[in-house]
Amino acid sequence: MTQIQLVASGDLRESANLTCWPAQAAMEARLTEVLAAMGHELVRAHPVKPAGHGFIASQREGMDVFATIDPNAPLIVAEAVWQYSHHLLAGLFAHRGPILTVANWAGQWPGLVGLLNLNGSLTKAGVKFSTLWSEDFSDDFFLSGLKEWLKTGKIEHDMAHVRSFDPAAVPLHDAAIAKAIAAEIHTRKLILGVFDEGCMGMYNAIIPDELLMPMGIYKERLSQSALYFASRQVPEAEARAAYDWMLAKGMTFHLGQDPATELTEAQVIDQCRMYVAAVRLADTFGCEAIGIQYQQGLKDLCPASDLVEGMLNNADRPPVTRADGSVIRAGEAIVHFNEVDECAGLDGVLINRLHTALGQPVETTLHDLRWGEDFALDGQREFVWLFEISGAAPPAHHVGGWAGSDSVRQPPMYFPSGGGTLRGVARPGDIVWSRIFVEGGALHMDLGRGRAVALPEAESNRRAEATSPQWPMMHAVLNGVSRDAMMARHRANHIQLVYADSAAAADRAMLAKAALADALGIKVHLCGV
Repeated sequence: MTQIQLVASGDLRESANLTCWPAQAAMEARLTEVLAAMGHELVRAHPVKPAGHGFIASQREGMDVFATIDPNAPLIVAEAVWQYSHHLLAGLFAHRGPILTVANWAGQWPGLVGLLNLNGSLTKAGVKFSTLWSEDFSDDFFLSGLKEWLKTGKIEHDMAHVRSFDPAAVPLHDAAIAKAIAAEIHTRKLILGVFDEGCMGMYNAIIPDELLMPMGIYKERLSQSALYFASRQVPEAEARAAYDWMLAKGMTFHLGQDPATELTEAQVIDQCRMYVAAVRLADTFGCEAIGIQYQQGLKDLCPASDLVEGMLNNADRPPVTRADGSVIRAGEAIVHFNEVDECAGLDGVLINRLHTALGQPVETTLHDLRWGEDFALDGQREFVWLFEISGAAPPAHHVGGWAGSDSVRQPPMYFPSGGGTLRGVARPGDIVWSRIFVEGGALHMDLGRGRAVALPEAESNRRAEATSPQWPMMHAVLNGVSRDAMMARHRANHIQLVYADSAAAADRAMLAKAALADALGIKVHLCGV
């Protein structure tokens, strides 16, 4: 009987580790059974802690655990939760034996999201690995893949949906638009404002400067302490004006009295202070886009940045003035890359410039690839993804816009200081999806088409309750890309999404975006139909 080592990375927030441990324990027990039936013993490389969970909860702990593991042993990383990839990165980087990352196909906790972030981080680091996922670890896809890994140390997934971009496919007029935008960026340069780099261990979300600078793109490294200080300088009257603006637009805030568990007006006012401060700091430093880390650091000081992020990414947003009374970027979105995901920030800037030139909607956001299931659409069963980001999407993406959006308190498990989300259900329509990632020391972009779909209210509510009902979501079908093909290929926990006014407009925008990325030196891969 072959012994296989198992490790499990968790959160830096102990409350999340304790809450999510039962799902992880159930997954590990099932994996143990399956491997035993195949004649192999799954052995935990680190014990369950007296505190009540068995997650590696820091980078140092991960290094210490891997120091006790035979570097040539077959190794499974099992994830049923969101996890911090840097907890494992040092150990996996040095590991010589075959590595398999595994997640349970479930919506309860973001295990699939954690798996994809780890996969993207390993890809960037150049670590060879295989990956699998399953609802109950009894399906043919999982079992055949597991047998392949046990026999050969690797799994080859079907990547037939991925093809290289051919610039000749882009109409000359749109190719000229893309080249003009690329030339403008090269010549005039642009700045991504980074409020503390590397959110939640997302190594894959950090773009090395030397890959950005040849394009004419630079980082302004800002501190979240500066944002916190600037937020505290915003008078209540200015913050309340932004709050009143949203109320006048019809947005609903679900307020309570207990700040420990409910959203309070005071929390919302503080979030509006942060919004005003963020706009002014972006203006002061000339940042075309900004990213706020929040979830490590600011979470202990002030309410969540999520409401702020959704406001920034919407062209129709509360006005913010300079000292001279002039409005900062009136009628324009200020691209925000959630969780300081610089790949999403670069993507968002390209979308904003291109869609402005094409006369298409500019509002863009990242989402997590959270989960999904088959559903009957127009009499045909299709796989419908649930894309869900942990707090905010631009209201322009939601059914009803501002009036169809609302705000509820972020879960105390992750957000002890509270703060509201900017929640809604994405409106049906044609979308372009993308992801910029680092592989082999170079920038790549996966790019495809899809559509956001409307599900019956009962089904939409079921999916929300099966995941995180406080968060905005999109029900989406990706053209020509199956569930397993997407999971096998995608190099990140995040996917970038933008609408177009029609299917034809989305097709045009996708090809023009491919041409723009290509002109900047990013290797483009078209995915699906």
